[in-house]
Amino acid sequence: MKKQHFETDVAVVGGGPAGVCAAICAARHGVRVLLVEQGGSCGGMATAGMVGPFMTCYNSSGDTMIIRGIFEEIVDRLVARGYAIHPREVMGGTAFTSWIKIGHDHVTPFESEGLKLILDEMLVEAGVKVLYHTAFLEPVLQENRITGIRIASKAGIGEVIAGVVIDATGDGDVAARAGVPFEMGNESLGLMQPATMFFHISHVDSAAVEADIKANLHRFYRRDGVNYRSLHWRVSEAREAGDWTLDRVSIGLFRMPREDEWCVNTSRIMGVDSTDNESLTRAEIEGRRQADEILRFLRKYVPGCENASLKATAPHVGIRESRHIKGVYRLTAEDLIAARVPEDSVLIAANSVDVHGRFGPKSNEYTPINGDHYGVPYRSLLPEGIEGLLMAGRCVSADSTAAGAIRVMPPCMAMGQAAGVAAALAVSTGVMPAALDTAVLIDTLRRDGVYLPR
Repeated sequence: MKKQHFETDVAVVGGGPAGVCAAICAARHGVRVLLVEQGGSCGGMATAGMVGPFMTCYNSSGDTMIIRGIFEEIVDRLVARGYAIHPREVMGGTAFTSWIKIGHDHVTPFESEGLKLILDEMLVEAGVKVLYHTAFLEPVLQENRITGIRIASKAGIGEVIAGVVIDATGDGDVAARAGVPFEMGNESLGLMQPATMFFHISHVDSAAVEADIKANLHRFYRRDGVNYRSLHWRVSEAREAGDWTLDRVSIGLFRMPREDEWCVNTSRIMGVDSTDNESLTRAEIEGRRQADEILRFLRKYVPGCENASLKATAPHVGIRESRHIKGVYRLTAEDLIAARVPEDSVLIAANSVDVHGRFGPKSNEYTPINGDHYGVPYRSLLPEGIEGLLMAGRCVSADSTAAGAIRVMPPCMAMGQAAGVAAALAVSTGVMPAALDTAVLIDTLRRDGVYLPR
């Protein structure tokens, strides 16, 4: 068995929303980029997780698109090919948002299969070397500096030598295995947000579904931390008849670009540790069981779903939270809610703090910010104590509650762009990412279409 050996300027570990954007943006700045992804496509939770829609990319008032750059380019390409509806056309309180209003203006319904294709095309155009079906094993360290990674694949064990490594694993695997401290979920409460098995259905009479929900919008309410929203009246009926055993009261049902297709975000699997394969296995099995029960409920109780077909359950259960890597700056919920914009902000967003399951599987906490937008500082992408490493995505340095806002896909993609550009600039100027001139980074991001008000 041969031992693979690669040399590159930037190695990106993980091809999810953050990693794929990091790889494309780094390569566009003229450096060699190698992307390692354990699955067979990029997109992560957006493709393998079948999570949808993209949450809002607008400011809190809903009048300005503020997450732009590579995210906007991907959306435009999806829309041009008929794989998405542009967020400017989608308002809160509609079928595309599961009739949720607060924080859901201008979401982006999209098709995950189309996204796989678009991302492959963009990676090829940028000249990124992609290694699918390749697992990250461990970092290569020289004292406190990461100089590469070890990988495993059907070809055997390999090594990648890199000037800068970007951890976009979602779980912070690279940073954690390099010895960077981290928090696991909300350590003060001993909890992590629950996992969800997303699934998509087709052959739905969408007009009938919408008519039933619109006729019952006056019955939406919140009590004891629980939202009684779409179809809770049908869930109650099914529970009384013995056809509903899940500890959920409503159905998260999101219209997709095709008129008869819907994304279902309803299942809850508590106590999942996505850094442990036994826990993930339990989550996958339980998630598919819950998806089956939800589908049977939809067919029996929901007008318009009598002939609903299962398109697919997600190949990977949806993960909301695991490790929060300790960085140079720890973003807090107070930072977000107070709409603070640090000087070294590399993206701005207005996504509300969205914490699931803190008080049991029925509960949701949704806290809008008190301002137009907030910033995510470059320092939150820099791990403590390890040189040559950047982080992007939900593993960045943030407390558990703040991570409940920035973990959604548009901010993760913007973090990926920032990390990719920072890595390319660091390599090109011969400095470590921590020593990079953030003013230069911010100016470069602006030139690349990132919305960063002066």
